[in-house]
Amino acid sequence: MRKRRATLKDVAELVGVHVSTVSRALNPETRHLITASIAQKIAAASRALDYRPNSAAYSLRTNRTRIIGVVVPDITNSIFPPIIRGVEDALAEHGYATLVINTDGRTEREATVIEALASRGVDGLVVASVERDDHTVRQLAAFGTAIVTVNRRIDDLSISSVTNDEEDGVRMMLTHLASLGHKNIVSLAGSQNFSTGQRRQTAFLDHAGKVGISTDPSLTVFSNGFNENAGERCMEEVLARRTDFTAVLCANDRLAIGAIAALRRGGLLCPTDISVTGFNDMAMVDRIDPPLTTIRIQQHRVGYAAAELLYEQMRDRTRTHAPRHVIMPVELVVRGSTAPPPRTSAAAAGPRARVRV
Repeated sequence: MRKRRATLKDVAELVGVHVSTVSRALNPETRHLITASIAQKIAAASRALDYRPNSAAYSLRTNRTRIIGVVVPDITNSIFPPIIRGVEDALAEHGYATLVINTDGRTEREATVIEALASRGVDGLVVASVERDDHTVRQLAAFGTAIVTVNRRIDDLSISSVTNDEEDGVRMMLTHLASLGHKNIVSLAGSQNFSTGQRRQTAFLDHAGKVGISTDPSLTVFSNGFNENAGERCMEEVLARRTDFTAVLCANDRLAIGAIAALRRGGLLCPTDISVTGFNDMAMVDRIDPPLTTIRIQQHRVGYAAAELLYEQMRDRTRTHAPRHVIMPVELVVRGSTAPPPRTSAAAAGPRARVRV
């Protein structure tokens, strides 16, 4: 015979309290209204009876699903799992579950999946895949969907965001490279369609001159992606120019890994000939050869903070929430991929001109 599913009434009878007390005790948003001893008894009774909340009934009663959509551009990029974990950890405290969607970095796919999530009744969205002019996100926010962007933001400041201090990170990295003696530095910039690429390149132009580093346009190359292949293509383009440079400042770690591979293939060593830096401090960049000098972002905290902002929006839908933009501090991490420049530029001379011993 099929076992009957336990109800709130069953739990209430076992503990000897009213059904409404059980409901409050099992709801993270109202648990504080119940004394700790009663809440513990209710939790124990729920486990004993194997009570499971009826999500469908809750959704019909409250017009909420307690499900949040998390949209990321590339799940294979190792900075995103800690961000997702931060979102999950924060929202679990409030009784929410998360549904993670990957867009493969495609704008049209992002629009499709975000609209699908909204139509299926998710209570809110944390979006890491946004471009600076993201029509889909702006439109859903205008219709009242709770949305927070994370790691990136859009130009429309009415959409709340949690991002990293791109400007301070680039400033610290340029100061580090200048202190080693570098003056001609290639900026391997990210796509300007994304806030991370645009803000990091703007910071490069703003701070380079202040520390004696050239901002010659020939020293900048823009990538069409944030991955290793894009880093290799961009670095090969720079090498083909026979430009005089001794360091490469990359818009993220994956671009840096690709750049180091292209340099090595061209007969140039990092950091003996060319110093290379990254941004994000993703997992394992301390284990590559050479270990990468980079800017560390607080990946888990960024996700956690974004979820907290989203929860504030969802908690009270009856009032308009002023947008908030949280900028998280970053940290310079110096490793083995940076060193003082060589006496003569091996990049300008070309790999064939290098004297090997």
